[in-house]
Amino acid sequence: MSEGLKKVYQVCEEIGRGRFGTVFRCFFPESGDFYASKSINKRLLADSVDQECIQKESKIMELVSGNPNVVQIIDVFEDETYLDIVMELCDSSDLYDRVTMRTFSDVEAAAIMLPLMEAIAHCHRRGVAHRDIKPDNILFDSSNRLKLADFGSAEFFHDGRSMRGIVGTPYYVASEVLSGRDYNEKVDIWSAGVIMYILLSGIPPFHGETAAEIFDAVLRGNLRFPTRIFYSVSPAAKDLLRKMLSKDISRRFSAEQVLGHPWISSGGEGPTVHIRRACFVDSRKPFSPFVPLQRCAEGGGAVQGLETLMKQFGGGGGKVFTVPSMI
Repeated sequence: MSEGLKKVYQVCEEIGRGRFGTVFRCFFPESGDFYASKSINKRLLADSVDQECIQKESKIMELVSGNPNVVQIIDVFEDETYLDIVMELCDSSDLYDRVTMRTFSDVEAAAIMLPLMEAIAHCHRRGVAHRDIKPDNILFDSSNRLKLADFGSAEFFHDGRSMRGIVGTPYYVASEVLSGRDYNEKVDIWSAGVIMYILLSGIPPFHGETAAEIFDAVLRGNLRFPTRIFYSVSPAAKDLLRKMLSKDISRRFSAEQVLGHPWISSGGEGPTVHIRRACFVDSRKPFSPFVPLQRCAEGGGAVQGLETLMKQFGGGGGKVFTVPSMI
């Protein structure tokens, strides 16, 4: 980590680790507050794509700061070797941990979706697409306020500029991303729709035993609401899910439209019966086929591996690269 960081903050224990950096708890003596510091060793970055990602992350975080449902950036320190990003500390359980522990009624799910969609809408108003919306990146602070985190995959889309590249996480990535087409910020709406579906049912809408099976299910986009699972879910919730998980991008809701939907605006008011679920499908386990790709990404092997997999589904075009789950 940089000397500049160590002069201002007392660096404490490691609390997380990802492909690009290590996260530490740090203490600011002047205020008595604790923060999280993401330390990135720039010498370990594989190529210009990685370098662009880490430089862009801090700029995007500064741009979207100010919304109470987005993790706030506090400080940035950089020298020849390290880039350190200090941000607010969210040390409560993330949404992934919460959804594995309990069920969600319409009202409870809406209480999650409202602040999440407000965070996404805030980013979109500032011309930023997150591109990796998933439960692991939805954190909670000590006051239980939802915080959208990890902008390592985020991209600008000013002036209607479209985006390319295979970025995201299998269960949550939009079909147009997997197909290799240009896409826009509505990929975030698709991902948020997947999260809403999981909150209400305990299973992802498009699933499989392998990465290839997951991709195939996402590309087919056959959205179903099994009666045995959705028996207590309101018609309004299902209507919103259809609009968020539409394969037709022109018909898929924007973030503002989601916020204006009756299910969101009413706070999910409807049946109060809790959903009985046999089990929660661990949405992390099926990602195991991607572990070798992520590990070899530093050597460039991930590009070739994903391109090979994508060709099975007719995807491709342009440079294909992964941005795996990062802290």
